[in-house]
Amino acid sequence: MTKQRETRDRVFDLIERLGVGEAIPSERQLSADLGVSRLTVRAALDDLAREGYLVRRRGSGTFVSEPKIAQELTMTSFTEDMRRRGMDPASRTLGLEIVPAGARLGRFLHVSPSEPIVVAKRLRLADRETMAIETLHVRESLVPGLTAADLERGSFYELLRARYGIVISGGVQTIEPTVTNEDESEALGVPLHSPAFLFERVTRSQRDELVEFVHSIYRGDRYRLVTDLTAVPSPHRPMLAGRGRNDRPGQDHLVDGSRSPEG
Repeated sequence: MTKQRETRDRVFDLIERLGVGEAIPSERQLSADLGVSRLTVRAALDDLAREGYLVRRRGSGTFVSEPKIAQELTMTSFTEDMRRRGMDPASRTLGLEIVPAGARLGRFLHVSPSEPIVVAKRLRLADRETMAIETLHVRESLVPGLTAADLERGSFYELLRARYGIVISGGVQTIEPTVTNEDESEALGVPLHSPAFLFERVTRSQRDELVEFVHSIYRGDRYRLVTDLTAVPSPHRPMLAGRGRNDRPGQDHLVDGSRSPEG
């Protein structure tokens, strides 16, 4: 075992004895307590911060972070998901404008490049902590009169249903690992090039109408993805024992957050 790995494990043992939000000793103190160099301590702390166990606050120190949120790959809104976890969700609208769809958005939403599109950028929070940056794209004709303040009052999906009579039924979502750029890091309050998840999703209504395209950056230190897996019977692999006759082969959660962490 390397010295850095051993140091990381010893600091991790310390973290487990502390409560969420408690400060850990300084690098200088840990170096003296563990008998290793400050460079080794710093590298171990960097590893633990990247994995989401520690959070560094400039000018304040290093603290035990909240546990990562297990994001199930099913379909619900960010607001509903945070409430279900007993957390207080909030949104801060960073910008809202109406622009022509252009070629790329036109392909995503199956509309003409000249179609007016509402583009809204939101910072998503839970218990006043930043979680994600979401950029919503929706046809203006579907949401006439939508304002920045509307998007800060609660779930966008609830607003679609209550005001516009649009009920989201499903969608297709892709997930990729990425790192935060300068603007994203500043908005989320994380170091430049921090690990993150890139979610891109197109959703449909119950009328089978394309409603939105969403591009989201979720903090990698606060999320881990969870999904149920079901074996699909094949001619070369028998059905698993105990499975119900009426269960559909390949049934799985919709691909978050699609629990899609949006709306």
